[in-house]
Amino acid sequence: MSCTKEDLIKRLRRIEGQVKGIEKMIENNADCRDILVQVAAVKAAITKVGALILENYSKSCILRPADERVSEEEIENLIDTIVKFIK
Repeated sequence: MSCTKEDLIKRLRRIEGQVKGIEKMIENNADCRDILVQVAAVKAAITKVGALILENYSKSCILRPADERVSEEEIENLIDTIVKFIK
């Protein structure tokens, strides 16, 4: 699933709202379990944003016209990016 820049910004703004909601929950002494559920939701959402960006990056790195070869350096950069993302 490819995403546009606007789609990514919308997702990030939604995440920002979720984080502000967590802050209010903490200020209002909400149940820890409820706060943790929201933290997990934010983690999942930010991981999804990262995965979409990684997908776009991978496609721009690998998908080329038939006469254009992907360099070894580009492949190494892609692998390095994936490793950093999954840590």
